[in-house]
Amino acid sequence: MLRRWFSVRTLLTVLAASLILMVSCLPAQAAGNDAYVSRYLKATEPVPLEVDDQGNTRLFSPEDLSAGKRLFTQSCLNCHVGGVTLPDPTVSLSLSDLKGATPPRDHINALVAYFRQPMTYDGSEPTFWCREVPESWMSQEQVENLAAFVLRAAQKAPGWGTETFGL
Repeated sequence: MLRRWFSVRTLLTVLAASLILMVSCLPAQAAGNDAYVSRYLKATEPVPLEVDDQGNTRLFSPEDLSAGKRLFTQSCLNCHVGGVTLPDPTVSLSLSDLKGATPPRDHINALVAYFRQPMTYDGSEPTFWCREVPESWMSQEQVENLAAFVLRAAQKAPGWGTETFGL
């Protein structure tokens, strides 16, 4: 009986140790990172993104970008799957379209300003295609992570904002 108990106890100990080892060795997704962020956005370490039109940058971690992707999925994906814009297919979330907007929306502060008060592509009037994102809905950190995800996807994701997204 003692030998059987010892075998079961040893087996459980080995299984528990194996589980702990497996969990501690899991890839970054276990820490809250999204596989898409590491694979397609090439963000396995913090990446610099422009925060203003003077070229100042800030580092965004894979966790920040993953949080931004979750917010994008929850709040923007219905109209912007793959970086396209379903209500106006002539304007996407590609880097060239973001740069071509008035004012340009190709850095964090500009996208945050757009999220807080959405304007038409030419900047002439408010748009109702995109929802306004007040601080009561998303904190400054959240909206900056959302902007960081959009910018990094525009920079790195294959086909982002085009008909060839994901190919």
